[in-house]
Amino acid sequence: MSRTRRAAERSSATRPFTLWKEVAVAYLSPALTGGLGGILSGQPELTMAAFTSIGATSAVVAFIIGAWLHRRGRPRRWTTSVPRPVLAIGLGIAAAGIAGLAGLFASDWLPSHTSVPDAWWLKRLRIDLPLSAALATAIVTWRWRGMASRQQA
Repeated sequence: MSRTRRAAERSSATRPFTLWKEVAVAYLSPALTGGLGGILSGQPELTMAAFTSIGATSAVVAFIIGAWLHRRGRPRRWTTSVPRPVLAIGLGIAAAGIAGLAGLFASDWLPSHTSVPDAWWLKRLRIDLPLSAALATAIVTWRWRGMASRQQA
């Protein structure tokens, strides 16, 4: 085995789960890619949503899920016994369901019961929130589970 490969394995095996880095990546990845997609396709509403509802939802969900999973460095037993894909998909579906309800609430109930005007960006929340939540949850869970598996080994 080459010295470079051993050094890479050693550094990846000891790299801890760092919540602030996960949250930063969860915001920047969809914000930059969605923003660039909006600019290149001439969709200013996508560019705006990428930096607001899409990126912000991803960051908030990554923080909540990452903090819940990490829980002072002691994982819950079931989160390490369930296979990695099942855990990531299951938590992603749960997060998408919760965020979907929040998106429906925001887009339908708020304009009719508060002084919030019925704006175009409220309609985007029906798609932006669940999609962002599902992706952020699945990615953070997948990465956390990989770290938790290496620490147990």
